[in-house]
Amino acid sequence: MRGGEIAALIAAGAFLMLVLVLAVPILRLRHTVDATTRMITELNDRTAPLLGDVNTTVKNVNTALEQAQTTLDGVNLQLAKVDTMTSHAQNVTANVANLAAVVSAAAANPLVKVAAFGYGVRKAAAARRHAEDERDARDIIKQRRRAEKRANR
Repeated sequence: MRGGEIAALIAAGAFLMLVLVLAVPILRLRHTVDATTRMITELNDRTAPLLGDVNTTVKNVNTALEQAQTTLDGVNLQLAKVDTMTSHAQNVTANVANLAAVVSAAAANPLVKVAAFGYGVRKAAAARRHAEDERDARDIIKQRRRAEKRANR
């Protein structure tokens, strides 16, 4: 055997030792990769139903939001109708107030005249009664004076 062959044999032996030394971590690394692969597979198996449930929940939420939007649209429509009715009621109220002012103005003048006439009639009747009472009192006084004069004569 020559020197080159011996060197090749030593290199082959060293390479074999290197392969044996690296085989243990590589085998352990294979077990780690297998465990990681199993864990990822289990995670995928568990995640798929969860994602399905999340998709169902999102669909339900979207349906509820659409229903809420429909309800809000209906409420807004009703509010618009209420606004219209309120403006109409406001117009009616203003018209009634104007009519009341016109009726009040039209009825107030004759009522004042009737009240003044009634007051005048009461005053005149009271003055007439008072004048009659005074005249009766004067007549009584005159009759007493005449009676006194006749008695003194």
